[in-house]
Amino acid sequence: MLMKFVETRQRMVETQLRTNRVTDEAVLAALAEVPRELFVPRALRSVAYVDDDLEIERGRYLMEPMVFARLLQLAEIEPSDTVLDLGCGTGYSAVVIGRLAGSVVAVESSPTLAQRAEELFRELDAGNVSLVRGPLEQGHPAQAPYDVIFFDGAVAEIPAAIGDQLAEGGRLVCVTVESGVGRAILAVRSGGGLSDRPAFDAAIRLLPGFAPKPRFVF
Repeated sequence: MLMKFVETRQRMVETQLRTNRVTDEAVLAALAEVPRELFVPRALRSVAYVDDDLEIERGRYLMEPMVFARLLQLAEIEPSDTVLDLGCGTGYSAVVIGRLAGSVVAVESSPTLAQRAEELFRELDAGNVSLVRGPLEQGHPAQAPYDVIFFDGAVAEIPAAIGDQLAEGGRLVCVTVESGVGRAILAVRSGGGLSDRPAFDAAIRLLPGFAPKPRFVF
């Protein structure tokens, strides 16, 4: 069974990622090493490597591999970087990012998902990843500023409170959704403000706490 997943993981890298503009060898290597099947419910392990969002808890999803990989590539994570990972779920994103960065602060609001993430961090010896339990939309200002901020799901907009946790010259990557259209963006902090640019179209599930605010129509 283990060898089957190793082969499936390699096939994901070669047929889903390399063929979809993922060229960063460090990103590809990290995704080839981390056992994605451990981060989904046991009933979904056989489909852990399909290119689709997988439900890990009601209303929470593991992001599809292609979008995840392209966001990682967009972030250009360096070995010296400290990364804030918002909505880590069962911890897959944090473990992968930990293979690229110096340290990772992973924030999770679901007690069940946070417990599983901590178990997997120990099992996979992810010693440079720390878990913070709390509301995703608050980030974790106690350890700011961060070189990179990564959102593990789509957001309607980037809260100013989280943008303020980014270091000067730092990068923030996420998928924003407007009028039903999702776009990956790269935001860079410069001169105290954020400037952003669209990178590619993407359709992933919204993170809790980041849904569009109700609009009143008169």
